[in-house]
Amino acid sequence: MDNTLYVGLSRQLTLQRALEVTANNLANLDTVGFKVEALTLNTDPLRPSNLTTGDPINYVIDNGVARNFGQGSIEQSSNPLDVAIEGDGFLTVQTPDGNRYTRDGRMALNAQNQLVDHAGNPVLSSSGSVITLDPQKTDLAIAKDGTISQNGLAVGKLGVSRFADLSVLKKQGSNLFDAPGVTPTQATNVHLSQGAVEHSNVQPVAEMTNLIAITRAYDQVSQMVSQTQDLSDSAVQRLGKAA
Repeated sequence: MDNTLYVGLSRQLTLQRALEVTANNLANLDTVGFKVEALTLNTDPLRPSNLTTGDPINYVIDNGVARNFGQGSIEQSSNPLDVAIEGDGFLTVQTPDGNRYTRDGRMALNAQNQLVDHAGNPVLSSSGSVITLDPQKTDLAIAKDGTISQNGLAVGKLGVSRFADLSVLKKQGSNLFDAPGVTPTQATNVHLSQGAVEHSNVQPVAEMTNLIAITRAYDQVSQMVSQTQDLSDSAVQRLGKAA
């Protein structure tokens, strides 16, 4: 019976983690560029030490978080420096810890007139350099290919990175991703929309349904664990009386 309890406990731990992931999705419903996440599970087959034959017992384990990089909805903003990425690409930003990648296209100018993201990190060009704009020129245009023009003259081009395998991206917080040991390529099949942002791809109805399903599953496992414990206690009491 102890094995049943341990299997139930392993399932409860993964359900608790799944609840946290789903709640985080709902909390980021309105976060620009956020990508919905889901917990992935695996089994860990172990044979109890007192058994040398027979099938192992499969415990449930957390296998990490998978991320859906599907396109979010595009909405116009009031900032001409904002861009929404349509397609498989990421803006490249320079942070104190190295280059990072983001779908969050909310941009601004810092005190040095450098193009920065919403956290103040410089946004890099296609050549990997910091983009500096002329504050005296008000006619700013960002083309679909990322070319930035002021008063009709090109002053730079946004670098849009692409990863053949999106699973290499590691979440860093502040809507940033790292790609340890991987060098991205320049994305070619993407379009940038000026004065717009990409919303999260979270589907609230689906996440609420997941939340209810997880809660019910947790309750069912809790009942099973409780019933198993009651049976174990009852068996011990009967054995004690028989002795």
